[in-house]
Amino acid sequence: MQYKILTVSSANMDLNMRVKDAPVKGQTVFGRNYCYVPGGKGANSAVAVAKLGGSSYFCASLGNDSNGKALLNFYKSLSVRTDYISFSSDRPTGLATVTVEDDGANRITVFSGANLSLSPVIAADAFGKACPDAVLCHFEIPFETVTHLSRLCYEAGVPMFIDAGPADKNINLRALSPVCVFSPNETETEIFTGISPDTEKNCVAAVNKLKSMVAATEALTTDKAVKLFGEFNIMTKDELEIRSEILYATYSLSINIEALTMIDMASKDILPAVVKYTTELAASINEVTSAGADASVQKEML
Repeated sequence: MQYKILTVSSANMDLNMRVKDAPVKGQTVFGRNYCYVPGGKGANSAVAVAKLGGSSYFCASLGNDSNGKALLNFYKSLSVRTDYISFSSDRPTGLATVTVEDDGANRITVFSGANLSLSPVIAADAFGKACPDAVLCHFEIPFETVTHLSRLCYEAGVPMFIDAGPADKNINLRALSPVCVFSPNETETEIFTGISPDTEKNCVAAVNKLKSMVAATEALTTDKAVKLFGEFNIMTKDELEIRSEILYATYSLSINIEALTMIDMASKDILPAVVKYTTELAASINEVTSAGADASVQKEML
């Protein structure tokens, strides 16, 4: 059976340049060679799905320019369905400049261009017409488009996979509806959580924090998620249900600890401070009133 995978994400033309060492601020260096290659997290994923034998549908926004036309022909040549690719009338095709040093280190600068034109309306139209078995997204398109699509997937019971890059600490992950898989790399995890996953303890702490930021548990046991994980021998229905129960139990434990901590803080710190403050303020009101002065300000504060 060939699964229909809809990728709603970015498409760029990459300008790759090889150098011995990347320039520092104010420095000019000579490159060894350069080339233009199709890129963008979304486009790379859509191509990978097609090469792995899936039915790959790509929803993206390109500029009405030579790069856009070249990318469209490239996707078609690899059997990626381009029915839902649109062309922006006022933005050029996204471009990334990639400087690669001899040791493999790289510096990447991305100009989003037409990717910013991939609106919730365009994504919703693609989702409704493609009727996909699963949806894949990244954060190289407007976040409102990703959140809108997450709601559509959740309501329809369609597994949604988010490869969470590029990361931005200002992204409100709590705005996402439950998704099946939320996958940041090490750097992205640290940006989202403030925790570097460089030890086992930190990895657990980062995962627990991410779980409180992204609603994913419910999506694990939907019919389509169970079918998808089972077909590829990733996890059985029982394993998914057990994982779901563990996540719920861990979440309940965390909430219970936080609630007990708040009760303890309220009884030992907050309430005594409030009582002390109101007592002192009441005494001040009595003193001011006894002296025949106006105590209206103190009364309002009380």
